[in-house]
Amino acid sequence: MNMALMSATAAVGLVCTGARAETPAAPAATPVMQIVLDGKDRGRVFEGLGGLSAGASTRLLIEYPEPQRSQVLDYLFKPKFGAGFQHLKVEIGGDINSTSGTEPGIARTREEFDNPKPEYFNRGYEWWLLKEARKRNPAIFLDVLQWGAPDWIGEREHPDKGDPNLLPWKERMPRNRAKFYSQDNAEFIAAFINGARTYHGLEINYCGIWNEMAYDAEWIKVLRRTLDAKRLKRVQIVAADQTGRWWHKGKKPVYTAQEVAEAIEAGALSTPWDVTLDMSKDKELMDAVSVIGVHYVGLQLHRSREEAQQAGKPLWSSEDGPWRGDWRGAKTLAKMFNRNYIGAKTTKTIIWSLITSYYDNLPIRCSGPMKAQTPWSGFYEVQPAIWAIAHTTQFAEPGWQYLDGACKLIGTNASWVALKSPDGSDYSLIVETVDASAPLEVRVRLAGGLVARPLHAWRSAESNQFEQLADVAPVGDEYLLALEPGSIYSFTTTTGQKKGAPDTPIPPSTPFPLPYADDFEGYAANQTPRLFSDQGGAFETAQRADGKGKCLKQIITRRGIDWSGHPSPAPYTVMGSRAWRDYEVACDVSLDPKGYATIGGRIVNAPQSANFGSGYWLQLDAAAGEWRLAIPKAKQGETLTVLKSGPFMGAPGSWHRLKLRFAKKTITASIDGAEVATLEDSTFTMGTAGFGSGWNVAEFDNFVVKPK
Repeated sequence: MNMALMSATAAVGLVCTGARAETPAAPAATPVMQIVLDGKDRGRVFEGLGGLSAGASTRLLIEYPEPQRSQVLDYLFKPKFGAGFQHLKVEIGGDINSTSGTEPGIARTREEFDNPKPEYFNRGYEWWLLKEARKRNPAIFLDVLQWGAPDWIGEREHPDKGDPNLLPWKERMPRNRAKFYSQDNAEFIAAFINGARTYHGLEINYCGIWNEMAYDAEWIKVLRRTLDAKRLKRVQIVAADQTGRWWHKGKKPVYTAQEVAEAIEAGALSTPWDVTLDMSKDKELMDAVSVIGVHYVGLQLHRSREEAQQAGKPLWSSEDGPWRGDWRGAKTLAKMFNRNYIGAKTTKTIIWSLITSYYDNLPIRCSGPMKAQTPWSGFYEVQPAIWAIAHTTQFAEPGWQYLDGACKLIGTNASWVALKSPDGSDYSLIVETVDASAPLEVRVRLAGGLVARPLHAWRSAESNQFEQLADVAPVGDEYLLALEPGSIYSFTTTTGQKKGAPDTPIPPSTPFPLPYADDFEGYAANQTPRLFSDQGGAFETAQRADGKGKCLKQIITRRGIDWSGHPSPAPYTVMGSRAWRDYEVACDVSLDPKGYATIGGRIVNAPQSANFGSGYWLQLDAAAGEWRLAIPKAKQGETLTVLKSGPFMGAPGSWHRLKLRFAKKTITASIDGAEVATLEDSTFTMGTAGFGSGWNVAEFDNFVVKPK
């Protein structure tokens, strides 16, 4: 800020921005912008900001040691400490790949569904996360949504003809849609929500339909009737969680405001908000849907359909986010939170992901506002995006009201929103100037019964986030605010805001420790073992079939009902470090006569639609009577290129030890201590380890990774 502006504003309570006193060249006068905070102004009710744990994005957080794990949770959920998320949305697991892995389901078979056990409702980590969030904020809203479902869902209404694993993807899509939108699945969702209450004491507030897939209006009504019949009338339905740009119907995406206006005029506009058109024609559907939710409102120019705004329902950006937590991500969030309301009238924005807590060789390597990817070290990173969230959540509670006359864009490079408490005694103003190139001076006048009091001020910039500034004193019923470019500001009459800090220092990041071994003996049944991240199928602890202790068992034999444009990978799980280069991985596998088992190493990435991660795989195939050393073909890994192979015969249920050793370009494969292949190959030079199978039951034990 220049000194002339500082002098001009000091007499009326200038916000101290921390700028250094420098003698500038004679500046042009900064224009003064006017804003009125009118307590009688109309506006929608703010419903909070939320985080989304889905796609296995929170997998590693539960593995963190204390006190670091609690510190991370405090940054996410503790009010007036860090992000203070006011809403938590989680995936209803379906044992299908939903971005960076699979999330376990409550019923892998119809038999499990018909005969539920408590341990089925302890699979995975979402139950734990929901409880930790509510422990820190008893008022937090809880929300659930499916990405996919087990393949037994809908089989009574739509029986399969032949082996569903062999169906081409184009034939699976209509089959999956019919099975998903079934009475079975409505009851599966109800069972998940009732299980939250029965086994974990959690009351779920909202549930969605099917993540980013075409909705079925009739099935939404079926879901509502089913929830009501299962004593879940209080659970509100969000529809339809679709994403995309504004579209000319059947033609092309619309990118500019002018194109949107022209398309609306021509009646040729299709958007993720289109569920509102069906709702306007169907009273039962209108009554069934409590919230109209779409994904990534920014892709729709922060606008919503007029029909949506007139539907009398809350509008949400039910998934959004910049998929990064650095200052660039923080800037995007600040703009998003303000502009989603200004342009689209959304009263809640939920970002994916809640936290980046998964291996960095998995899809979308950094998606959350903070990182916790190395539980073996305890290191985590509080990124600037956490404080961009705090600029709203620490200054407005769900139930506060937007004051529409003071919710505006400042040209194209800045924006502000204003909110008041339900009783009108407090108010906050949240401003972002992240794209501005020059200082702004804003004169704020109070009206409509708002009482002038000192404003507490907080600012974030690239160099320092969530810094408390000097209070701004009113002059009569006005404030004069001087705003620096490239910043996020919050001004409020409330108190208690805090830039939280841990009680103990954050440990340094350290490499994954080797050697590493797990014999799976120390786990209860039906658990995911420490540090393993399933990418396809489901691996859980179980008794070995031969009775000799415990093992890790892959139990999914039918590819599930997927949500994305590609099928889930074949069953496999990964662990370790993407930086591993020269090492040895070994594991005992039980030979299944109907399929194969495999171990892998140097898995440099794990594409969501690939059969296996991009690395080296040693397979023992009982059905084919051979072993294979193979790598994925092309980048997507949909098929394998066999590097070496040979015959192998083993009795059904017999155990065999597979080993892969990597030393620079040399790859060595061994079975039962005998070397079966040595070759030179440099396709993959580093990556994690893991193991997997076909769509068959497989058992794994005595897993070891050690340095070469």
